[in-house]
Amino acid sequence: MKTQLERIQRDIEALSAFNATPGQGLTRLSFTPEHAQAAQYIQQAMEAAGLKVRTDPIGTLIGRLEGTDPTAPVVMVGSHFDSVKHGGNFDGPAGIVTALETARVIHDEGITPRHPMEFVAMIEEEGARFGSGLFGSRGMTGRLTQEELASNHDDQGISTAQAMEAFGLDPARYRDAVRPKGEIGSFLELHIEQGPILESTGTQVGIVETVVGICNLEITIEGRPDHAGTTPMDMRADALLAAAKLTLFVNQAAIQAGNGTVGTVGKLSLLPGSGNIVPGWVQFTVDVRSPRGDCVNQVREALFEEIRRLTQENDQLTIKVRTLMEMDPVTLDPHVRQVLQEQGEAAGLTTRTMSSGAGHDAMVMADIAHVGLVFVPSKGGRSHCPEEWTDYNQLQNGVELVCRTAMALAAEE
Repeated sequence: MKTQLERIQRDIEALSAFNATPGQGLTRLSFTPEHAQAAQYIQQAMEAAGLKVRTDPIGTLIGRLEGTDPTAPVVMVGSHFDSVKHGGNFDGPAGIVTALETARVIHDEGITPRHPMEFVAMIEEEGARFGSGLFGSRGMTGRLTQEELASNHDDQGISTAQAMEAFGLDPARYRDAVRPKGEIGSFLELHIEQGPILESTGTQVGIVETVVGICNLEITIEGRPDHAGTTPMDMRADALLAAAKLTLFVNQAAIQAGNGTVGTVGKLSLLPGSGNIVPGWVQFTVDVRSPRGDCVNQVREALFEEIRRLTQENDQLTIKVRTLMEMDPVTLDPHVRQVLQEQGEAAGLTTRTMSSGAGHDAMVMADIAHVGLVFVPSKGGRSHCPEEWTDYNQLQNGVELVCRTAMALAAEE
């Protein structure tokens, strides 16, 4: 292999140190001191690999290597370096390390590719701070809006725009991050599988064919706070009771839609938050995913109908729904998948064609580029938890595949 296991391990372990919750899993939210520390490490590594580095207007790090044909479309490799709260060290950073190691191999070999190459480190893919993920890729593809920057807030009430400004970025320039269609020819991302299939089948790498569609909603219910002991049950406007009914409904609607559809309520806040007061305000998120767009729409429309029914049943309730993010299912590029397959065979790796039940920046980048997504095994199928783990030699298999594929694509006429 041209890639080096020691460098891959060193990068993963170095990035894991930039963490707001040591000993409790990795927490690295966007526009925080931990974000800044990780970005500095990545920038220095990019520069050491001979790349010209810049930060785009929304915070994505881009290291560029010029090609012999400056008019050829860019071959891009990368992923994200933010995390969920109390997550693991591989979700996102594995793809960053892939980009860094690919750049190092090209530098070590003294290769000047025909196509320009860019190695990227994106932010806020998870949406763990502001509630709406895939931020860096949506910025590149023109899917961000000024309204989103102003209206999405973290747990302290800080908006995305305010956090960007405090970080030294100008949120008014967010449109300058957009990359014109045709400028980026291909985008490659490596990610841990976050599931058990590769490990259970003994397959070294997965080549992703499709990525699920996603609908993220924020639902706010306003009822009436009343004394828990003196307010009769039939006279209450209990916001939490309505939220509980909708939570159960999301579960049932996803099961009814079938075809691998899933629905999750993963974040909930309520006020006043006292044991002797009927909850008067609740806000929670709904995450619906499916390989089929019609199934996502079926669950969403059924949920809206259930909301209408609840407000008719109790006219003291007001329920508002805000769409945080919508992504249609994506089929990834056949040519890039073919090159990945060929390079996997040349490297002696066992491969498997897969679908992804998780969203990734790759699915967004498919708007403007030919995209390939590679999975490596996750131990026990675990992810988004401190126990998340991929053996370094298994990670190197995927890094090697992406590295070979990136060089092959960058050499194409």
